[in-house]
Amino acid sequence: MSTVLDNAQPVNFYRPNYHIKTPDMRSPEYVQMSTAAAITLGLVPGRMHRTACTHCLNLLVTYREGCRANCAYCGLARHREEARDYADRNFIRVDWPTVRYDEVIERVKKGGDRGQFERMCISMITHPESNGDTVTLLDKWVAGLPHIPVSILSNPTTMDKADLEDLRRRGADIFTVALDAVTPAIFERTRGKGVDSPHKYEKYWQAIEWAAEVFGPEKFGAHLICGMGETEREILEVCQKIRDMGGHNHMFAFFPERGSLMEDWPPCDRGQWRRVQLGRFLIDYAGGHVSRMGFDDQGRVVDFGCDEATLQRIIDSGKPFRTSGCPGKSDEEVSACNRPYGDSTPSDILSFPFAPKKRDLEKIRRQMQGEEVKAGI
Repeated sequence: MSTVLDNAQPVNFYRPNYHIKTPDMRSPEYVQMSTAAAITLGLVPGRMHRTACTHCLNLLVTYREGCRANCAYCGLARHREEARDYADRNFIRVDWPTVRYDEVIERVKKGGDRGQFERMCISMITHPESNGDTVTLLDKWVAGLPHIPVSILSNPTTMDKADLEDLRRRGADIFTVALDAVTPAIFERTRGKGVDSPHKYEKYWQAIEWAAEVFGPEKFGAHLICGMGETEREILEVCQKIRDMGGHNHMFAFFPERGSLMEDWPPCDRGQWRRVQLGRFLIDYAGGHVSRMGFDDQGRVVDFGCDEATLQRIIDSGKPFRTSGCPGKSDEEVSACNRPYGDSTPSDILSFPFAPKKRDLEKIRRQMQGEEVKAGI
């Protein structure tokens, strides 16, 4: 049965029963892919709420032993070893079916019947084989599909500068770092010693600096999660730092991952999220600067630092509220990586995988003002 995603049926999104559960499926012969990518390729039945497809093929290296890190908000964390099969764990809210990599390449070559990918992304994990297998996957993709650019979502903990140089030389187009936690204290609590995990804030920033040097301006970025205890000012100051280096910011709203150590945390406040989305867009694409923005004593944005007409025009475009990530072919301000419903339900969309309509923008404006807005209104 197809997974139908519409206003009447937003629940049970991305939960079709199709997983291949076998410990023998491991990279580089096999990869996991997001459900949106699997639907787009026609590998699983279903259709997505208000959008036809995803334009980025998100792939994840996979091993029976799983990720050796223990990030508190992640469905792939080491503490979930009680799960029957690593490939059965959810990641950023959705299931990731395991598929033979050669089949993925062949389906993309044929074009499929669900749309065309503008980008592919290889997501690494903390595992001894992840670095080498990422190179293998990249080489095979570049040899077979050189017209579709490749992004690397890296694991800085296992990498050094020479690894970035090698990936760039082999054809990787964009290098990203999932910093996620924007302050050292939050990083330590959620990704470091606080959860018996190997990651270090300083190493992640070092990788961002390497990326700026090796890949150059507009060819690197960082993932940042809003709503893990930081203020709006703190996350926008990090956005500004990355933009000043020549990079872009890929934003996620915190949404508690089922089975994670933070599964009981509340999701990101809607007003906070909308203001941060708008501030991030101004910094990345509209010449805004955090130094010109005003904040209250709780670090909330009260002035975006630009004239009202410009601000309203940018809000009306809807672009600040779309999923942020690596760009596609047509518009650098709109991400190819639209990650449908990776940080919210279809009934209360936080990162829009499509252009928001008038009714969506009306809801967004009310959320920015701190008004409580019911799902679907």
